[in-house]
Amino acid sequence: MTRRAFMKKAAVSAAGFSIVPRYVLGGPGFVAPSEKVNVAIIGTGGMGMRNAKALLHEPEARIVAICDVAERTDLTAYWYRCHAGRLPTKEMIEKHYAETVPGYRCPDYEDFRVMLEKEKGIDAILCATPDHSHAFITTTVMRMGKHVYCEKPLAHNPWECRQIAKVAKETGVATQLGIHGHSESGIRMVCEWVWDGAIGQVREVHGWSRSPRWRKELGRPAETPPVPAGFNWDLWLGPREFRPYHPAYAPYVWRDWWAFGTGSLGNLAVHNLDGAVWALNLVHPTSVEAVTTGGVDSESSGFGGMYTFRFGVRGDLPPVKMTWYDGGLRPPFPEEVDSDDLRQRLGDGGDGMLLVGEKGYITTASNCRAPRLLPLDLHKSYKRPDPTIPRVKGHHADWLSACKGGTPASANFEYGARLTELILLGNVALRTGKRIQWDPVAMRATNAPEADAFIREECRKGWEIV
Repeated sequence: MTRRAFMKKAAVSAAGFSIVPRYVLGGPGFVAPSEKVNVAIIGTGGMGMRNAKALLHEPEARIVAICDVAERTDLTAYWYRCHAGRLPTKEMIEKHYAETVPGYRCPDYEDFRVMLEKEKGIDAILCATPDHSHAFITTTVMRMGKHVYCEKPLAHNPWECRQIAKVAKETGVATQLGIHGHSESGIRMVCEWVWDGAIGQVREVHGWSRSPRWRKELGRPAETPPVPAGFNWDLWLGPREFRPYHPAYAPYVWRDWWAFGTGSLGNLAVHNLDGAVWALNLVHPTSVEAVTTGGVDSESSGFGGMYTFRFGVRGDLPPVKMTWYDGGLRPPFPEEVDSDDLRQRLGDGGDGMLLVGEKGYITTASNCRAPRLLPLDLHKSYKRPDPTIPRVKGHHADWLSACKGGTPASANFEYGARLTELILLGNVALRTGKRIQWDPVAMRATNAPEADAFIREECRKGWEIV
């Protein structure tokens, strides 16, 4: 029997749709250029469902299984405005494939480890769980030789970033961090303009978001309501020590809690500061400090704040001070910029980035989109250079191409870990209440030994990253 005939026979049978394991065809991690990448999704909440919708329209991908600790999740009151979870996502996927793949059924699981044990044909996984379980899932999957796409932030603390980057390098699998703007033209234009000298040397960077905080009170809730039906609370906790369920933790609002989320920094700074990190080759800050407008304690992040990262000389590049603002704060308008001229607005829609150069400014909207030069005269007179950074078809397409032996995705875990590690140091500084002096080799705040507990966190037994 030819391989093509074998695949066709396996795809349509009395038992329904099935996937032939890659080890039958070419070994772990092997995906022939002519084949689709068999993707499983871990975490089918808001971002998981959005990613599933995107993958359904990628010709190089095929969703073969999904996993989530919740059967259904009502997100209609939040940004996603939908019902998500295993069953709605399963229904959506099966409906999509029904016309083109006769007999298709999407297996759904509660525990991703069970899914990986039973579904041998999985080539790659897309992780869209809350922040606190990213590192355990991604390192586990990479060590199985499977490609990984992980939603941002890549990890929950700086130490996890290093471990993920290490395992990605050891295993050589294709990886991608879910910072979609990194695959668009806007961020490439920012880099090309900076490298072309459009605004001269850059010594100052600002990024901001007006993202709301959902936790309005300090401390843990005292009530212990019952766990919703179809929701495995213990599995959701994953690496964290057990605590009673409360809707203040999940769904969606987990971002505000130190145990599960990473606040506005992990949620949005990784998007809006991405262009500065790439264009200016920012790797390890020398120091980081943070102040908050209130609402921060040992349990949850603040309502708004300002974080300052300082970087030393990098080759022929000068020192840089990078500041992040959230909760409605943002930098002031430069004097040379007309703040009443909407064409010269900073950022867009409450989010943005501003690069301050010797000869002018570059500002962008969220995700480094819609870059503009300021003042307006510079925007009009500057001759844009020819593109030098390769453009890609899309963020998922970039990863899928890498899964099939193409060049590494541009937001691969080597870069994604570097970006996430430096951003999450802002939370370390906030929680210590000090300007921390950072030793990147030892991974220590040399002036704040208490920071060790935030740089590397304790994990529940059975969820350790080794």
